[in-house]
Amino acid sequence: MTILAIANQKGGVGKTTTAINLATGLAATGRSVLLIDLDPQGNSSTGLGIGQTGRNLTSYDLILDQRALSACTQETEIEGLDIVPATVDLSGAEVELVSVDRRMHRLADALGAGRRYDFVLIDCPPSLGLLTLNALVASDALVVPLQCEFYALEGLSQLLKTVERVRAGFNPDLGILGVVLTMYDRRNKLSEQVADDAQAVLGQTVFRTRIPRNVRLSEAPSHGIPALIYDHRCPGSEAYIALAQEVLSRTGAPAPRIAA
Repeated sequence: MTILAIANQKGGVGKTTTAINLATGLAATGRSVLLIDLDPQGNSSTGLGIGQTGRNLTSYDLILDQRALSACTQETEIEGLDIVPATVDLSGAEVELVSVDRRMHRLADALGAGRRYDFVLIDCPPSLGLLTLNALVASDALVVPLQCEFYALEGLSQLLKTVERVRAGFNPDLGILGVVLTMYDRRNKLSEQVADDAQAVLGQTVFRTRIPRNVRLSEAPSHGIPALIYDHRCPGSEAYIALAQEVLSRTGAPAPRIAA
C-alpha cells in the first residue's frame, strides 16, 4: 500500500483538483484507491459527489474518535475509488488533537489497522497544523502541487522544512514523490519562468507532466464528478492521466495504458 499526501500550505494551488483526478486516474488503471479528505472544507467529498447529508462518518470520526477505517469509508461512483469524506467538524480537530494521546499518529494508526488499498491519497488542508502533520507521519511520500505564480517557490520552502522535521522526529522514511506544476499556461512568460526555476532548484523532483489552466477542471466539481469523467479528452484530464502514469512509474508499479 502506497500512501501519498497531497500537500502544500498555500491555498488555491490545486491540491483538491489533483487529489480527485489523480485518484481517479490511478483507479482507472485497475488499482484500488482510497482518498481521505482531510480538509474541513470537504471539497474532495463534494467533487466526488458525496453530499453533506451523505457524510455520516468522516475523517473527524476516524482521527478523533478512532472509529474503524471501514466504518468511515464510502464507495464513490468511480469503480475502484473509495473516500473518507470530511465536514466542517474537522475544523475543530486542530485544537482537540492537542490534548489526545499519539496526536501525531492518529491517521497512521487508523490506516495500519484498516483495509489494504493499492494507493491511499490524502487531501491535506492549506496549513501545516496537526491535520497535515498526521498526514505526513502516515505517508510514504508527498505529492506537492505548485502553482505557476510569482511566490510559488517561497511557499514551498516552509513545507520542505516541515518535511525535514517530520523525518527527524516521526517518519524517517517520508519522501517527496514529486512536485507537480499546476495552472500552467504556456502563453504566459511567468508560467514558463516558474517552471524553469522549479526545475533548476528541484531537478528531477519536478514531474514532467504540467497541469494546464483548463476550464473543464474548474467546471467538473460543480457536477460532483472528476474532470476525467466530466470530459476525459480535455487538456486537464489528459494531463492528470499522464500524471497518474508518472506516479505509477515513480512508485515502482507497472503503468498500463489507461482506457479512454
